[in-house]
Amino acid sequence: MEYSANKLAKMSGVSTRTLRWYDEIGLLKPVRVASSGYRIYGQAELDTLQQVLCYRELGFPLVEIKKLMSAPGYSREQAFVSHLAELHMKRERLDALIHNVAKSIAAMKGEASMSDQEKFEGLKQSLIDENERKYGAEIREKYGDAAVDESNTQLKGLTQEQYGEGERLRVEMEAALKAAFDGGDPAGASARKACDLHRQWLCVFYPKYSKEYHKGLGEMYVADERFRANYDKIAPGCAEFLRDAIHLYCAS
Repeated sequence: MEYSANKLAKMSGVSTRTLRWYDEIGLLKPVRVASSGYRIYGQAELDTLQQVLCYRELGFPLVEIKKLMSAPGYSREQAFVSHLAELHMKRERLDALIHNVAKSIAAMKGEASMSDQEKFEGLKQSLIDENERKYGAEIREKYGDAAVDESNTQLKGLTQEQYGEGERLRVEMEAALKAAFDGGDPAGASARKACDLHRQWLCVFYPKYSKEYHKGLGEMYVADERFRANYDKIAPGCAEFLRDAIHLYCAS
């Protein structure tokens, strides 16, 4: 069975503009274009769109989706097995967050007690699970399971004050990084300040800081598109600037 762009859009819940964009970037091409100019999609294209939307629901960027689906040996069945596992994990995270919020409300009403540590239980586990999903494979391959597991254990054990300090350092570091980037000198005082704040932030969440570890992260921020996007949203090219600044900072 074949579908016009309008029919496929109504069936899937995406807009025709989105379908056009997927066509332009080579993610979802129509099976043919009618003489009238309408794009026509077949069963294979419908299945592809279903797969794309599953990835989008799990938070994957389009660039990553295209790379995954065009990789040699890609299996739609195996992808759905992975989707199912991811969705189960997502449900577990949501259940933990629901429990956290519900208990917080009960504590506010005086119906239950809640320690400062409990206030962050669901939130920290959610952060760990999200980091594992996005970056776990790369980080574990580079630094090993033991280092990552130790980092996750440290994160789980953070107090409210320590967690808040980490967030404060992250925000301050990103502001300092933007100022340094605008200055254009990765060896300058502003860049050194940003790198030092980055080091302090790492020390809150990662127990075994070293200059080699710091430099390795800087390289990963550039090599991995997901890390790069995280810093390039501060300013285009910021990931490479930070990498260069970290190398200069660690060399001194």
